[in-house]
This record gives sequence, structure tokens and C-alpha cells, in this order.
Amino acid sequence: MASARLERLKLVLTDWITANISVMLFNLYRYMESSWTPFSYESAINYIFMPKLCVEQAIIPLCLLGLYWLSGFYNTPFGKSRFNEFLNTAVISAISTILIHLALLTNDQMNDIAANVLQILIIFTIFFSLTFLGRIIVINNQIKHFKSRDWKYSAVVVGNSEKAHALASKMLDSKAVTSYSIEGFFKIPGESDFDSDALDLDNLADFCRDKKIDQIILAPEKSEEENVLNLVYRLFPIGKPIKLSPDMMNFMNSSIKLNDIYGFPLVDLTHSSMSESEKNIKRTIDVVASAVTLVVLSPLFLALALRVKSDSKGSVFYRQERIGLKERPFQIIKFRTMYVNAEENGPQLSSDEDPRVTKSGRFMRKYRLDELPQFWNVLKGEMSIVGPRPERKFFINKIVERAPYYTLLYQARPGITSWGMVKYGYASKIEEMIERSKYDLLYISNMSILVDFKIMLYTVLTILEGKGK
Repeated sequence: MASARLERLKLVLTDWITANISVMLFNLYRYMESSWTPFSYESAINYIFMPKLCVEQAIIPLCLLGLYWLSGFYNTPFGKSRFNEFLNTAVISAISTILIHLALLTNDQMNDIAANVLQILIIFTIFFSLTFLGRIIVINNQIKHFKSRDWKYSAVVVGNSEKAHALASKMLDSKAVTSYSIEGFFKIPGESDFDSDALDLDNLADFCRDKKIDQIILAPEKSEEENVLNLVYRLFPIGKPIKLSPDMMNFMNSSIKLNDIYGFPLVDLTHSSMSESEKNIKRTIDVVASAVTLVVLSPLFLALALRVKSDSKGSVFYRQERIGLKERPFQIIKFRTMYVNAEENGPQLSSDEDPRVTKSGRFMRKYRLDELPQFWNVLKGEMSIVGPRPERKFFINKIVERAPYYTLLYQARPGITSWGMVKYGYASKIEEMIERSKYDLLYISNMSILVDFKIMLYTVLTILEGKGK
């Protein structure tokens, strides 16, 4: 099967070429509308290659690629719907048209409403037609390869029961546009073995890496929620899409979507409820807001650092391994709020009257100032401003034993603040962590930019009121 990176590059390159042609036709239209000189081939060429228009010719296509990226078009290069892309291209072309008109043409015919409307329609027609034409050529080429079975998703089946093999047979015999090649079956401990050649689940990560597997198909003999989620918890670190047959599910979460329109119907357990566009907008907000925060609040960072240093011995910052998106570990960074060696007896949760907390630490926790350095984690892509709070592996294992649904939180980047932090606050024992995680699961089910802004607003109010603890 073709590389996702190569197909994404084709889409980007096609958009860049059609954007350049669109801008050139747009400038030719501007020349036709102007009355500065009688029409001639030579004067048209001179107009199009004016220094100002040459700069626009270079900049506008790049800006359009930025808009296309924000729309989420490049996130998933395969499995695109022609109808959906028609609508998406129409929307993004309309936005592009309005921005171009406001930036370049507002002084041309401001007093003539009919001329302005006509101008906008012509610009939209140019950009939409060429952009969609380029995209449909690439998409049709993909569909052609899938239909002819030149391209197949390489997959492994986690499960070795008769039921798992029956599912695999259905997938292989399916008349759907996209198809699969099953590269192997993996045994689930405690379940029956239909095929003696099946591999041990412990070898799955290496197998996926060596064979360049595209997807993991989860086919347990028992489809109870706890069993499925425990398997998902084990498979998340591999970093591949984990899919499940809908008829094997006796639990449904609104964040779990059927998103492969061409293929055998499978539910993606690793896909968040956010649209691709919202994901990119959220990430853009994270990067811009974090960069601005780190610069603007640098004097506060310095003041807090001096206070931490003068209050007790030890480093200013405290780093600790937490578990993030797709169960990947990362080093979270905070202002140190506890005395050195506070956990020499092992991992412990903090409480309101925790003697390990320093005087400056108590103040910073009250206003959540100790969390500010995590904007660096956000900038690096390890965290988001809003998302489920990241925990340590030690505590996660204890939570999952009693609340397997916690596994679903790995669909999103962890956040500096969260719905759980706003509604529940800090947790001092496992039971409280489980209660707080229910709010974070609710967030995962309802993720949107609007919800993020609401959580940020409530977080600001919590900080101002000093209710951080």
C-alpha cells in the first residue's frame, strides 16, 4: 500500500499547484476589470508580473495551504469521501474568497454592491473549481487503487478464537472498496486458540513495527466492557489505530466513531470526537497561546523561581514522568512545591495539609501557579492547554483495575487544566482520582473548541478565587 506520507505530499502539492493557477487567473481577472490600459497580450503579461502581484503570487498559495491545513484536509490522506470533500472545499474556498476580497479588493468597487457580489462569485468559482478538480483527481486515483486491490490495509487480529477468525474471513471476503491483508493472529490470554500458529500478544509491538502494520483489529472472544478496555489499555502504546467490529460492542461512547467510509465497518477506539479541523485549530491555539504566555509571564516565572529557591533547598523545577496521548510517557515540568526527597518512600498523593509541601508551594498550589511551566510541555506537543490531567503509571494501574474506562482518556493529549480539575479539583486518594476521571471521560465525549474555552474560563475564575486546592 502507498505511504500515507507520500499521499499527503500529493495532496499538498496538488493544492499548491491549483492555488498558484487560481491566483494567476485571479490576477488576470483583475487585469480584465481594470481600465488602466487597452487590452493586449503584452500588457496582460506586464500586469500579472508586476512586483506587487509577484509577491502576492508567492504568498497567497502558502496562506491557502495554511487554511487547508487548518481545515484538517491533510490529517487523513486515505479514505476520503468525494461528497464530503466537495462540501469541505466549498467552505474553505468561501472563506479564502472573503479573506482575499477583504485584503486585496476592498478599495476597488466599494460603492458598487452588485459589482462586489459578482467579483466575489467569480473569485470563489476560480478557487473552488480548480482546488476541487485537483483534489478529486488524487482521491479518484486512490479509490481506483483500492477497488483494484492494489492497495490494502495491512492488519493484525488480536484474538485467536473461532470468532476472531470468522471476523477476519468476513473482512477478507468483503466487497467494500477498501480491503485488508491479515498479517497475523495474536492470542489473548485466557481465551481459546483456534490456530496453533498464532503469536503471543507480548510480541505484537515488535511485529507491528517490523511488518509496518496499519491497523490492529480487536476481536476478543468475550466482548464485555472490562475485557475490551483492558485490551485497549495494553494496545495503546503501540501507536496504531485499534478497531473493533460494531457487533462485538455492548458499550458505546459518543467519542467512538465509525470513520472508514470505504472499508469493512469497524469502530475506531482510538479516534477522538473532535473533527480533524477542530484538532488542528486546537493545536494552533495551544502553540500560539503557550508561546505568548511563556514570553509575557517570564517576569512572573523569574519571581516564582526566586521564591522557590529561597524557600527550600533543591531545584526550581520539578520533572516527573506522566502518561500522555496514546499512553506515551513524557516528562511533565512544574515549579517545585515539595521538599527534596518527598517521595523517598514511594509514590504518594498530596492532601490539603501535606507536610511535604513547602510554604511557597502551598501558595503556588492555591493559585495553580506551579502548573505554569507546563506551557512548555504544550509547546512541545506533549500536552494541550485543556485535556484530561496526566497521571503517573503507578496510579493509572490502580485506577484501571477498578475503572477500565480510564483507558479511553488516552484518545486526547493531557491538559494543564481539565473538566475534572474544574469540577472536582485535586485528588488525595485513588477513589477521588476515579471520580475525577468521570468528568474527563465526559470531556472526551464532548470535545470541542467551545468546551475548551468554557473550561479555560472556569479555570481562570478558580485561580482568581484561590480555589486551586
